[in-house]
Amino acid sequence: MTEKKALVVIDMQNDYLWEKRKSRFSYDTDKLVGDVNALIHKYHDDGCEVIYIRHIIQNLPTNRLLFGYSIAGTEGAELYKGVDIVSEYCFDKLVGDALTNKQLRELIDKKGINTLHICGLDECGCVTSTALGAARRGIKAEILRNGTVSVFPEKKINKAHEKLKKAGIVFI
Repeated sequence: MTEKKALVVIDMQNDYLWEKRKSRFSYDTDKLVGDVNALIHKYHDDGCEVIYIRHIIQNLPTNRLLFGYSIAGTEGAELYKGVDIVSEYCFDKLVGDALTNKQLRELIDKKGINTLHICGLDECGCVTSTALGAARRGIKAEILRNGTVSVFPEKKINKAHEKLKKAGIVFI
C-alpha cells in the first residue's frame, strides 16, 4: 500500500500562543510558530494535505470560569494569526483526540490518507491523544519533534512517551 501522508497541526490557537495567554501556556511562540510554518510549507509543497485542528470548549458560564481558554465563539479559540494557512481543512474537537471529529475521519477516508504526521500543542495532551486515537483506528501516526512542544514536567512527558512507544508511535 502506498503511503499517503497528511500533516495535522494541533491547537495552534490564540489562547495558547498570543501575548494575552494564561501564564501556564509558556510556549516559545516565535520558535514554535516558525517551526510549524516550515513544516506546513514543506508538506504542502510535497503535495500532502495540511489539516488544522482547533480545541473548542463549549461556551458555558462554568467553562468560562473553569477553563477560560478555547471557549467557542471567542477570539482566543481562533487559529493564531502567525500560523500560515494553506488549506481549507480546519476541524474542531471537543476532546483531546482530533479523530473524534467525524468530518475529519471522513476526509481522511475520502483522500485515502493512511499516515498522519502530527505537530503542535501540547505534546502531552492533544498531540498524544490524537496519535493514540489514530493508532486505535489503524492509522499510522508519527509525531514531529520539530514543531511539537509541551509545558508539562519531564515526568509527565516521559509517561506520555511510554504510552506512545507501546502503541508503536514514533517521533521523527
